[in-house]
Amino acid sequence: MTLSSLPKELHFFSSTLSQTPLRHMGIRHTTDGVFLKEPGNTIVCHLVKDSLSAKAVLDARTRMQSLPEAEKLAYTAVSSLHMTLFQGIIEGRRALPYWPEDLALDTPIDAMTKAYIERLDGFEAPGRFKVEVIGATPNGLTVAGVTEKDRQGMTVWRDKLAGIFGYRHPDHETYMFHITFAYLLERFSDEAMLTWEKALKEIVDDLREAAPIIELAPPAFCSFEDMNHFEELVVLK
Repeated sequence: MTLSSLPKELHFFSSTLSQTPLRHMGIRHTTDGVFLKEPGNTIVCHLVKDSLSAKAVLDARTRMQSLPEAEKLAYTAVSSLHMTLFQGIIEGRRALPYWPEDLALDTPIDAMTKAYIERLDGFEAPGRFKVEVIGATPNGLTVAGVTEKDRQGMTVWRDKLAGIFGYRHPDHETYMFHITFAYLLERFSDEAMLTWEKALKEIVDDLREAAPIIELAPPAFCSFEDMNHFEELVVLK
């Protein structure tokens, strides 16, 4: 096994294959992994606490933390684990098209959150969907709708929320759903990277066997101050 066989999604984590700047460094977290204040809002589905799938996800997280050079990752709080359904606005990204054109770019975050709560009044939820784990990186898990109906349902959710929030990110159509475990502080050595590649495959296989479906709470509009807690303000049942 060599770096040449490393999947594309893992290139970012390799000190040999990628030298691009770590874009969250100094904004979302410090070089030693302390999370910084970065307020915003978002639509997420938290894990269903104490469910079998939540326990399987936590087991996967623990296994990743035991891998070589895992100290090069800053792990978020267990209670914050979620799948983002639609990205809201965030302090460090006050620019179009990441912000609605009808609200000033200097609008305080709290005012933006209040405005979105008002816009969500009377929101009719498109319906439920189920997700499964389809991959993993050192950042966490990649998930997707289990069936074509689930995947289409998630698209309907995102389209409706884009209409309410008033913008579409450039990756609106191609957004990869995920459950973040951690943020990269420093890239891995070649030896560690190859160990991670093998381990991640095993972790995903074991997780899919233990939890074919990841149980998620209903989508909720949340506010946050940093990446360690997402306060549910409006549950979109």
